[in-house]
Amino acid sequence: MDIPKGENPTALGIARALLEGFDRHYRLFRETSAAAKTRFEAADWAGAQKAVRDRIQFYDDRVRETVERLRSELGAGSLDANTWQQVKLLYIGLLTNHRQPELAETFFNSVSCKILHRTYFHNDFIFFRPAVSTEYIESDPPTYRSYYPTSMGMRETFRNVLADFRWNVPFADLERDIGYALKAVEQHLGGWPPAEANLQVQVLHSAFYRNKAAYVIGKVVNGHHEYPFAIPVLRNSRGELYLDAILLDAWRIGLVFSLSRAYFMVDMAVPSGYVQFLRSIMPWKSRADLYTMLGLQKQGKNIFYRDLAHHLRHSRDQFVVAPGVPGLVMMVFTLPSFPYVFKVIRDRFAPPKDIDHATVRAKYLLVKRHDRVGRMADTLEFSDVALPRSRMSPELVAELATSCASLVEEDGDQLVIKHLYIERRMTPLNLYLDHASPAELEHAVRDYGNAIKELAVANIFPGDMLFKNFGITRYGRVVFYDYDELEYLTDCNFRRIPPPPYPEFEMSGEPWYSVGRHDVFPEEFATFLLGTPRIREAFLRHHADLLDPEFWKDAQARIRAGQVADFFPYPESLRFKNLFAGAATAAGQHELPLEAYSPNLPHLSPEVLSEVEID
Repeated sequence: MDIPKGENPTALGIARALLEGFDRHYRLFRETSAAAKTRFEAADWAGAQKAVRDRIQFYDDRVRETVERLRSELGAGSLDANTWQQVKLLYIGLLTNHRQPELAETFFNSVSCKILHRTYFHNDFIFFRPAVSTEYIESDPPTYRSYYPTSMGMRETFRNVLADFRWNVPFADLERDIGYALKAVEQHLGGWPPAEANLQVQVLHSAFYRNKAAYVIGKVVNGHHEYPFAIPVLRNSRGELYLDAILLDAWRIGLVFSLSRAYFMVDMAVPSGYVQFLRSIMPWKSRADLYTMLGLQKQGKNIFYRDLAHHLRHSRDQFVVAPGVPGLVMMVFTLPSFPYVFKVIRDRFAPPKDIDHATVRAKYLLVKRHDRVGRMADTLEFSDVALPRSRMSPELVAELATSCASLVEEDGDQLVIKHLYIERRMTPLNLYLDHASPAELEHAVRDYGNAIKELAVANIFPGDMLFKNFGITRYGRVVFYDYDELEYLTDCNFRRIPPPPYPEFEMSGEPWYSVGRHDVFPEEFATFLLGTPRIREAFLRHHADLLDPEFWKDAQARIRAGQVADFFPYPESLRFKNLFAGAATAAGQHELPLEAYSPNLPHLSPEVLSEVEID
């Protein structure tokens, strides 16, 4: 690009350096995502988990590198306002014909916010609103492939769909699996509708890889109707591929994209094309959520913040202290008309908490990088968030000033919170149990125990298992959301309480046995969890094993043996091996009982295995 007459060469150099930093980031991001196919073919599940953790760090690494380059080579830290505005305008010009302009704009914001004072955080200097359209960006390869069943039939169409993913692993019996899929579709629709002239099957070019599955995502277009589908592809014990199920309800496909699960690995030349396609299937999912689930969590954060600002301009209610038992570590507030909670780390932690701010942040980062297995809430982490003081209740302002003064600053008519986490709002489990009917309580206590067991299989020990640290979604699924005492399960030492040397020791307020930093005594769970008789009865019916150290030691042994459990976001009843008798033995999908693969499953009731979740 030649420098037009009168243009600042420093501004152009900075714009180019910014785009080079982003292009390097997305090249590495895409290479890692594309390699998911190879890891799936090799059944490299440990490598897949590591790739998810590593990929999350890529963005911050590239931002840091770019900031250092701009400051050291181009003196960007000392630029005047006019020059920085010119940097932005030149950057927009460089994005002409770019395939990821919205991501590049967000990268520009991330770097700029490291260099500029927050008084510059408006649309003149950063991209508060997008400047480049993402509509109709050409992609190579195309975002989705189209197939035409009228000329080849539906069976041949799906045979071609699966062949085009070019997995270097054979299917155990593809013809049988396609037959199961077509039969499931016919049963779901109550018969095949007449073919219209525009009948076609559209399938996203890349498979979606997560945990041990590859998901084929697409839709059938027929006349004015669109029928979405998602097909999980798994490996059997012989290393062959098989179709495990076909999800045909849009809401069920939405569960696959739950933010309480790990992000997908997807090879995308044009991410906006994937988001647009996915929104045609799940129109209630926000673009912020979909970008996040595709592993582009910074873009999700950027869009979320724009959504929040838009909501504040079109609402009048006040931020208030969140209902429930106040946390010892986090001060939590919410805006009733907006379905999220805002969490600020307190300046001081009351006993028995013995941690610091850095430890709390490290715990939240651990969750971000870990497979959340549908049982841990995802969080958005923000710095220097300016909120209108007039929208905050007096009680909230007072609480922030009292418990979080080091992280709150007044700036004119705004309160600036230097660091906070934002999560989807749920009903605290303790409040839910207080008012639950007998059937609701039975379900919630059972699912609470299931959540703990699934986290254990994923090598997570919640630490503080009080009901107030768990939430329940509007669809009745229990999710963990308080992470300050979370530990890797394998770092814990599960012990049985030794008998007292003398009977009177049991009456003492002090333990008669030594307690190490990582010691956990499961027998004690009953003391602080099961004081209410009806909760105790339900818990002991379903999860008495959680009070036994042997349960936890067994889970540790499986993890240390290298077992990676199966976590799939759809019910057992939809799996072909259950939907159609004899499917499992014919394919060799699970010659061993399910518990040999997922040690938590023997403890889960069939009713819970068919439960659903929605963020």
